[in-house]
Amino acid sequence: MTEAVTGTTDIEASEDLPNPLRRDFWVRPAAEIDDDLAELRSLGGVTFHPEPEVPPEIPMPRGPGSWAVTNHADILHMSKNPEIFSSAAGITFLDLPMEFIEYFSSMIAMDDPRHARLRRIVSAGFTPRMLKRLEDSVQEVASAIVDDIADRGEVDFVVDVAAALPLKIVCDLMGIPESQFQFVFDQTNVILGASDPEYVDDEADILTALLTAGQGLASLMTDVGESKRGGDGNDLTSMLVNAELEDDQLSMSDLASFFILLVVAGNETTRNAISWGLRYLTDNPDQRQLWHNDFETHASSAVEEIVRLSSPVTYMRRTATQDTTLGGQSIAEGDKICMYYLAANRDESVFEDPLRFDITRNPNPHIGFGGPGPHFCLGAHLARREITVMFRELFDRLPDIEASGPPDLLMASFIHGIKHMPASFTPS
Repeated sequence: MTEAVTGTTDIEASEDLPNPLRRDFWVRPAAEIDDDLAELRSLGGVTFHPEPEVPPEIPMPRGPGSWAVTNHADILHMSKNPEIFSSAAGITFLDLPMEFIEYFSSMIAMDDPRHARLRRIVSAGFTPRMLKRLEDSVQEVASAIVDDIADRGEVDFVVDVAAALPLKIVCDLMGIPESQFQFVFDQTNVILGASDPEYVDDEADILTALLTAGQGLASLMTDVGESKRGGDGNDLTSMLVNAELEDDQLSMSDLASFFILLVVAGNETTRNAISWGLRYLTDNPDQRQLWHNDFETHASSAVEEIVRLSSPVTYMRRTATQDTTLGGQSIAEGDKICMYYLAANRDESVFEDPLRFDITRNPNPHIGFGGPGPHFCLGAHLARREITVMFRELFDRLPDIEASGPPDLLMASFIHGIKHMPASFTPS
């Protein structure tokens, strides 16, 4: 067993420990990943790691290293204490320019009071009334998706099913024309898959690719926002640009940044939960049969178990605002600390037999939507609804659908993603 590293960023990070900061860490066989995460938890769950070499096409220095938190209890502590563990310096371990961070991350890379104001304003899209309208739309969209694939017998489950649902829901929420859906899908792939050669060529300038994708989405949102000024639409964009109180209005730059966050977070994370869900159900036919036999009884706990085990957002970074202690380690002011949700959702001290997919797991205190605190996922309720409705439609209409090949994993350390996965079923 390797000895844990102690100290702060002025010490040398260990090259011997498994390093979850590396993107290639996450595209290995699942058993290898889980073994390495278990080793890090066994060392106390708070370990210090060197940051990967920065590719030459990214004009920024390599950082001094980051702490990785892989246990459940310390992530809960960090989430509940944002005054000590700040979001404002960025949500990934890369030290990007502040303008870049806010452009792509919106309110999840802010601290209060800025974060609280923006979250309060955009919460208008997640009121009970708006959620009820969205829930009705989820059912219609899911039915249409199954209509489109029902006679094929084989599909790319990620592209044709899992991604199609949240993409349309988010775009409809913001009033984006259907003619732009493919454009939005392509740009979000670039933003979260910039380290994957399928989306950004290895020889390309990654920062330029990211900025181009972000500017494209921002321009689209600006055009949509301007077109809705003075109108009476009931989409979220209309509500935000026509708010009666000045303090309830977003600037166009804030609106564009929020849209980038929403289409990235609301599309990518839910599509990966649905994709991993089919993989887990295929690999665990007893659990699939149990859910299929009594869908409604097990729907809620099954969805929570899918989110726990898939953990679509692998980690979030915080930055220490003062000297503190975490998991027995001395953390210095300015240190970067990455909360590995995926690892914590496998914490043996919290979850019995944590690698087992169990749709009846109860309790299931996972942090797949983030830990408790001001940054808990605003769209968690909608995501749960989308996952539930999609699997209900599949079970009802394509009851033998299964993953027919291995998942093609996203080369990234931030998102636990699947790019493609074949699925087969008896055509209906």
